[in-house]
Amino acid sequence: MNLIVGAPWWLAALLVLILLAAAVEDAVRFRISNITCLGVCCCAIVAMALNGFPLALWQNLVVFALVLTIGTAAFAAGWLGGGDVKLIAATGLWFGFRSAVALIAAILIAGGIVAVVYIAARSVRRIGSESKNRDGRIPYGIAVVAGTLLVIAIQLTSKPVNSFDDVRARAFKYR
Repeated sequence: MNLIVGAPWWLAALLVLILLAAAVEDAVRFRISNITCLGVCCCAIVAMALNGFPLALWQNLVVFALVLTIGTAAFAAGWLGGGDVKLIAATGLWFGFRSAVALIAAILIAGGIVAVVYIAARSVRRIGSESKNRDGRIPYGIAVVAGTLLVIAIQLTSKPVNSFDDVRARAFKYR
């Protein structure tokens, strides 16, 4: 079930603010705190409660579990940071199967763009000085947030909402 479509504006705005905080936090510290990831999870639980905890939420829980399981393996291999994995899993709570595929694709594309930008910036910085780079890390949380915000924006703007009945119809469409 796609929770973002039926979420009230204040909850969607809170989610966006928390996601932006995660991106800034990762860009500055190369870490995403557990509190930030918990904030995304709590917003999802509130959205679920506002929808009456329908049975279609099993898809969201499966997405969360799969992302967390695969992400944990990626963390163990050194491909992703622990905060990145938790943030992707927490955002997965907001989406059902169809939307989750778009979410992962958007995050991967954004990750490629962020990596190219960081590698290029390090190359330019290295030419100008003899300083050593910071162990090759890339703040992937920026890509997670960018991909998530892109999917949210597409879903919220795909059809104009004219009434509460339109919101309800769109929320049930993604079950």
